[in-house]
Amino acid sequence: MANPKQEIKYTKLFINNQFVDAKSGKKFATINPATGTKLTDVAEGDKADVDLAVKAAQQAFARGSVWRNMDASARGKLLYKFADLIERDINILANLESLDNGKSFSDSVFDINCAIDTFRYYAGWCDKYHGNTIPADGPFFSLTRKEPIGIVGQIIPWNYPILMAAWKWGPVIATGCVSVLKPAEQTPLTALYLAALTKECGFPDGVINVITGYGPTAGQAITAHPDIRKVAFTGSVEVGKLIMEGAAKSNLKKVSLELGGKSPLVICDDVNLDEAVEIAFNAIFANHGQNCCAGSRTFVHEKIYDAFVVKAAKLASERKLGCPFDAATQQGPQVDEESFNKILSYIESAKKEGAKLEFGGKRFGTVGYFIEPTVFSNVTDNMKIAKEEIFGPVQSILKFKTLDEVIERANNTSFGLASGIVTNCINTALTFAQAIEAGSVWVNCYDAVVPQAPFGGYKQSEFNFIKKYFFLNQQYKN
Repeated sequence: MANPKQEIKYTKLFINNQFVDAKSGKKFATINPATGTKLTDVAEGDKADVDLAVKAAQQAFARGSVWRNMDASARGKLLYKFADLIERDINILANLESLDNGKSFSDSVFDINCAIDTFRYYAGWCDKYHGNTIPADGPFFSLTRKEPIGIVGQIIPWNYPILMAAWKWGPVIATGCVSVLKPAEQTPLTALYLAALTKECGFPDGVINVITGYGPTAGQAITAHPDIRKVAFTGSVEVGKLIMEGAAKSNLKKVSLELGGKSPLVICDDVNLDEAVEIAFNAIFANHGQNCCAGSRTFVHEKIYDAFVVKAAKLASERKLGCPFDAATQQGPQVDEESFNKILSYIESAKKEGAKLEFGGKRFGTVGYFIEPTVFSNVTDNMKIAKEEIFGPVQSILKFKTLDEVIERANNTSFGLASGIVTNCINTALTFAQAIEAGSVWVNCYDAVVPQAPFGGYKQSEFNFIKKYFFLNQQYKN
């Protein structure tokens, strides 16, 4: 159950199945964004601690180790047990997530259930990574064997702390790799609790390691470490570029990057208007707008534009902001003061550039980092809010006339993570899906993410993910 006074048990680094202080003895504060007050102090890891974690991971991955000799099916059983323990402690984890991140308790529970599904999905894959036999010329027999890459460094953001950990750990464990993970400094608490559960369910020493700390120190040490063979990062384009640079300068380690977005959602004139408004509303305001896939450019056909704007502003005005542990709350605070100030600066820039403020645009309350759900109309492509990733609860509504026009405008961005279209015409949907430069294409829905489907992106939104994911809501009706 929701408990804003949840005990915080784990605040140290997790290395080799033990909670330990940082070598430097340093700590940093993690803040409750709903109040702006300190929750607790957490160990601040840096290069020395990353070195220790890598040594532990090397021992876990050594030829002949318990982990390397473990049957693939046994890894699957461990993942299933891990998922069961998360399910057992879902209320504790949700309390910690809401305290540290600010999202509503119900949203935290939803995210954790998605993480449980993710771990169970990968548990089923553990003994299903098969090689191939290859017809070879001459008297030869040829086959391939898929091997674990080794130590994987993983750096995750603060917007979905538990779910991001699941997306990173699931494939690593399933394939027999080992991990050194750095959670975001804003939200370290749930990663540490998950680490404790990996020990409880029987993961061998050194398979999972968690280093809490800052990007320029702990994160950079992971990126530059010569014995880490791959780094997986989710976050900003700017940091992604630094990670690629560090990987190249160290040992040419493999890199997977999931970066920013400025995703278009196109609303055609043949839609059920109320349903379309709701889809667009959830596409931008879910998770307080703190979502790299967020439908942050809402393109609406000129025939229904004015009616759409009125309904969008009304929905925003009805959204309930408040304490994450209040059952009525739909939107909590932004994650920290830096994000709070950045979002407000984008709102001011929109006003100055001539966008029309339909609702919101201000701080909500006097305590914590709350921002009203904000709706702008008369937004044009050249405005800052239409070009840059805001990462907050700001809906920018743009007008279009033809499908060809809106496809060109939607693709006119350096990002290409996600997209969506709401239409009652399958030909329109298919034309858009094939033409749009985005990894995910949602039709008559948005943010439909499932473990079974691939996830990719174009341009500066992704590196090393190339598939396009097309998801059609069959239940949508005009």
